[in-house]
Amino acid sequence: MKTLKRSISLTSAIAISIGGMLGSGIFVLPGIAAAKTGSSIWLAYLLAAICILPAALSKSELATAMPSSGGTYVYIERTFGPIFGTIAGIGLWLSLLLKSSFALVGFGAYLTVLVSINEGFTKYVALFFLLVILFLNIFGIKKVGKVQLVVVTISLISLSILLIFGIPHVDETLLEPVFSNGNIGLISTVAFVYISYAGVTKIAAIAGEIKNPNVNLPRAMMLSLVIMSLIYVSVAFTLVGNIPMETLKTDIKPIYTIANMLGGTYVGYAAAVVGVITLVSMANSGVLAASRFPFAMAIDKLLPTFMAKIHSKYLTPVVTIVMTCLVMSIAILFLDVEKIAKLASAFMVMMFISVNACVIILRETATQWYNPAYKSPLYPFMQLFGIISGIILLVLLGFVPLMAILSITLIGFFIYLKFGKKTSRTGVLRKYGHRPALYLLYKKKNKKKRKQNGDVVINPGFFDGEILEDAGVVVPLLGNETSPEMLVEIGAALNTKDKLQVANITEVPNQTFLEAMVEENPKINSLARRFSRLAASKNINVDFESIVTHNMSDTIHDLSDQTDCDWLVVGWDGRARTGILINNPIGWLMTNINSNFALFKDNGVRYISKVLIALRPGRNDKNFIEVADRIGAFYGASFTLLRVVSETIEDEELQAISESSNELLKDSKSESKVTIIKSNDSIEAISNASASYDLLILGTPQQDNWISVLFGTGKDKFTEKSACSVLRLTIKDN
Repeated sequence: MKTLKRSISLTSAIAISIGGMLGSGIFVLPGIAAAKTGSSIWLAYLLAAICILPAALSKSELATAMPSSGGTYVYIERTFGPIFGTIAGIGLWLSLLLKSSFALVGFGAYLTVLVSINEGFTKYVALFFLLVILFLNIFGIKKVGKVQLVVVTISLISLSILLIFGIPHVDETLLEPVFSNGNIGLISTVAFVYISYAGVTKIAAIAGEIKNPNVNLPRAMMLSLVIMSLIYVSVAFTLVGNIPMETLKTDIKPIYTIANMLGGTYVGYAAAVVGVITLVSMANSGVLAASRFPFAMAIDKLLPTFMAKIHSKYLTPVVTIVMTCLVMSIAILFLDVEKIAKLASAFMVMMFISVNACVIILRETATQWYNPAYKSPLYPFMQLFGIISGIILLVLLGFVPLMAILSITLIGFFIYLKFGKKTSRTGVLRKYGHRPALYLLYKKKNKKKRKQNGDVVINPGFFDGEILEDAGVVVPLLGNETSPEMLVEIGAALNTKDKLQVANITEVPNQTFLEAMVEENPKINSLARRFSRLAASKNINVDFESIVTHNMSDTIHDLSDQTDCDWLVVGWDGRARTGILINNPIGWLMTNINSNFALFKDNGVRYISKVLIALRPGRNDKNFIEVADRIGAFYGASFTLLRVVSETIEDEELQAISESSNELLKDSKSESKVTIIKSNDSIEAISNASASYDLLILGTPQQDNWISVLFGTGKDKFTEKSACSVLRLTIKDN
């Protein structure tokens, strides 16, 4: 299949994003919004920008992880699954094209200033401009970007000039009352003007066509949001300070009104011209973004495949562009576009709530393929703020918009039943309740002859496509290990059986066929060579396989069940909590795995000669001592049992702890001793002690705050402060 051409520069991306906002939000809505809250309309625009910020940051992160056309639809479909993806795609498509239709009809108010035409005829003029937009989009994204850049430049210059002359003429008496309908009126107005900023994320829908999207996409969103926030706030303040409220609240062409008031007839005409071309530009960017939603859905088999057709010469999705413009023409001719656009815009608020939820889910599930080049700051608080504020605004929009969301949901669901029901894909969130089958890269019946260089020596037992059924330890490699050999060594030290199973696991989205991953991989060859050398030098029996799967956690679970292993040993970054709402893979495995579980945080220590074991109250000390003794025997290392006690402990109790601890060590084969430290800060005490050791052994921590409980975001403080490598053990009860 042909791919879309990457031809949009950073400047054009900013222009497209601003073009998505620079339209009815400033040329039409200020007067209507002022009627709801008074002169505080500028504050409503500012608060709306703050509320939209989390979605912009979240979309920037999601877009750099999934830089493909489709934007919000793709993120929701990959995260929540194809049903929600279908609903999101249809809803976003309808809301964008309806808002664009509203912009085309709305520019008639400015057009009547320039041309004496019958009000009913403005719809046909709108259709003519829609036809122009259709051809602009079909003939190429690059041409659309250039047109957008010119229009946005003209609009920004015109509004800047308006501000230069308008702000000095602000009449303070016109700023009263500030809040004509109190706090509720202000918040309701925030919900009303919130939609003005929706275009800030439109550029993500064409991420697949942006040059260097990892850098340019976040920059385009943030810069356009800052620019438009300044424009909206300052223009709104200028309008309420120059135009009497009685006039402004019924004015749907306020930019013309203030230009005519400040500069006279010809300046007013110039403002009307700018209003006309700007509103047409908004419609243009709406077609550009809206047409990508059904295009991406068709690629994912959620709509008929002919909708994924790309023009052979211009490499644009011609079918979905034509379809989008056709529906827009019907809306312009037959529907009350303004009302429907406002109702559909409520679905945009819901989509922004979903976008923020996507980031939380993808981060907390630690999906292996999710590796954004840009990460939203202040996570997860920024996303939580976006979700909560979005819900509040959605409620304030009223009952009818909520019913519109329900209607679009039903439409999307029926479309999914018609076209997408047979899809085998599932979203990341749903994966954690299912067991997808493994797919080995090198199955015996399909095994390809691997071309070897003379200096690559690989154990002939590797890549046989068979998982050991009698391995004592399974070591899954997830691609983020500091030293895979060190992790395998730790697994060998824990092993009480003869064999050890190592599995390199690659997780891919459901949309990727597993068979497509069966290809020669130099990294796999490198791992195989290194493990062969490790097995020979340490005299251990290692079997290595490479696996590609749609679900990493369930795959590891299946490996544990198939091998009936005693230990599962996984590399670790220090976070391993599982939440009520979302499970990360480590937390999920700790809850569901049947074997003992070891997490190894590699802090770069290569040689282990001294081991420190520090246990929390209530642990089965004997089992942990046996593990420490086994590790000591493997490495020829000594180990120390550390007890941290209160500084006010009585001598008799201290003596009892010393005697019981030494009793635990009496059967140890490795050199061992007990160390007791008096401290009221166990974290600091263990951290200081760890500086004299190579490996710290800990037990499983307890969850300690509501964020950890909900989302599993907490880190083990003992591990975080440790100066040496850490092995955290979860030993199952027999």
